[in-house]
Amino acid sequence: MSQRQPVKIHRRPEVQSSSLVVAWDEDAGQLGQKVTDYLIQSRGGEEFGEIEPEDFFSLGDVRVEGDIAQFPEGKFFVCPKDDLVILKSAPPQFEWYKFLNLILDVAGNYCRIKELYTIGGMVTLAAHTTPRALLATSSSPEVKEMLSHYDLIRDMDYQTPPGQRPTLSSFLLWVAKGRNIPGVSLWVPIPLYLIANEDPQAQKKVLQFLDERFALNLDFGPLDRKVQEQNEKLARARLRLPEVDEYILRLESNLTLSEEENETLTREIAKFLREEEPGRRGKAK
Repeated sequence: MSQRQPVKIHRRPEVQSSSLVVAWDEDAGQLGQKVTDYLIQSRGGEEFGEIEPEDFFSLGDVRVEGDIAQFPEGKFFVCPKDDLVILKSAPPQFEWYKFLNLILDVAGNYCRIKELYTIGGMVTLAAHTTPRALLATSSSPEVKEMLSHYDLIRDMDYQTPPGQRPTLSSFLLWVAKGRNIPGVSLWVPIPLYLIANEDPQAQKKVLQFLDERFALNLDFGPLDRKVQEQNEKLARARLRLPEVDEYILRLESNLTLSEEENETLTREIAKFLREEEPGRRGKAK
């Protein structure tokens, strides 16, 4: 009996020297997943491999949606014209070190990666009207210097709190550094009341960097329309819900909200945005 392989490669990608972009699906505002979806759709990305879930995920926790089991996935895509490789994955529950090395094995053996980027959202208590910032941590002084040519904050000095595990992205950069693969973790602060939905402004901030870094010539038109639509929805929420408007005004004035007020704001915005979805518009109270 042949031994089960932890990775399925459907076909060998045609790339010479690639960059790897990694996104996890449990992310504030779905940031990484939305950014990589945009890249795959706009740059003709094609799936070429996947990580088998058995060794890394609890299959007893599989979600069922519409009578269909939703297994955790880790899928590799390639955009051949850009020498760009993308991994979209659920974060592993077990065997972090093995899982991260497996990513780099695939990217190195099949794609000859020369650099690595991870994408993540982080929670901020600022209002959505605050311009988004792009923050970066890097694996070496040389990479940090390279980042000085781009519109981002590269002095982010994240330290793992005592007694806690490092973030998965930080761990991946550390593993990659051991293989002499330079890496960058990209982060965008997302307003607390948008983390359960999505933040197209944050998506655009990351995509603008990737567009410049890889000379992708992306069309931002569809994303600009999403930004405008969400801003219009939030403006309507402020008009119809005085309490929401009051809380956002306080955030715009750099005033803090209590934990209860943050929860109320997040709940009311989530409810309003659900009711504003196509087919349900007009039902907000």
